[in-house]
Amino acid sequence: MNVVQLDYRVPPDDLRPYVTLFYDFRADLAVFDDVERADHAQLRLRLRSGPEASYEFADGRCQSSPMLHVIGPTTGAIRTRADGPIELVGMGLQPAGWHALFGIEASAMIDRAADACDLLGDGVTDAAAAMRAVDGIDARIDIAADFVRRAVASGARCSIEFAARIDAWLAGSASPDVAELVAMTGLSRRQVERRCNALYGAPPKVLARKYRALRAASALASGSASLDELLAEGFYDQSHLIRELKRFIGMTPRQLRERPTLLAQLTIRQRHALHGLVHPIISDT
Repeated sequence: MNVVQLDYRVPPDDLRPYVTLFYDFRADLAVFDDVERADHAQLRLRLRSGPEASYEFADGRCQSSPMLHVIGPTTGAIRTRADGPIELVGMGLQPAGWHALFGIEASAMIDRAADACDLLGDGVTDAAAAMRAVDGIDARIDIAADFVRRAVASGARCSIEFAARIDAWLAGSASPDVAELVAMTGLSRRQVERRCNALYGAPPKVLARKYRALRAASALASGSASLDELLAEGFYDQSHLIRELKRFIGMTPRQLRERPTLLAQLTIRQRHALHGLVHPIISDT
């Protein structure tokens, strides 16, 4: 077995409005210490690990993470550290999934972690126990999928259509224009900002910056675009590109090309392999 393994699974059709991807992560290390990119909210169930685990968020706040925890949408790269060996099953949460599972504004959990048991009750504890009792990635993720189905069924009604429009807007241009989004939705700018904050945890302008940086990082790391090509896609100059990548990815363009972290390599490679199977906002970032 590789020292660190990350395996993604595409969610079943009925869960795609709620989950970006399921994943199984394992690290056979005394301590796992790496940098994660800015991302959707996450639900993570650590099935096995050492006694200490924490996240350091973009604003400098450091939080211990319980075995079963939720991470709100992140506005910058985060440092993740955990005593190993680690076995973890997780999922990225679509904005509609966040709303259905928790019923609270995503902006209240920006760059924060919380105990999943406090938010989801005994069901998440039972799901983790069931995962520990089975072997194999697919068996564990089937249990995770069943848990989401039950939780969503009892959750608040969510705005899937609005979230789909936002995702299409983010994926449709290298540098999305907020005015185009307002026209697309037929809502006022203030209404659009309020609904984005509730579902995504950030206003449209910040979302556009975040996904422009994620897309650029993916293209640089995979070699599918040059620095000059990326500069033509909404960055003012090279200094602007460096600042944005450093904020949202935690690395400079040179680091991405020459010395990407192990977690960055695994994330980008695995997501690219899912091109055509999931929304471009997932596979291309």
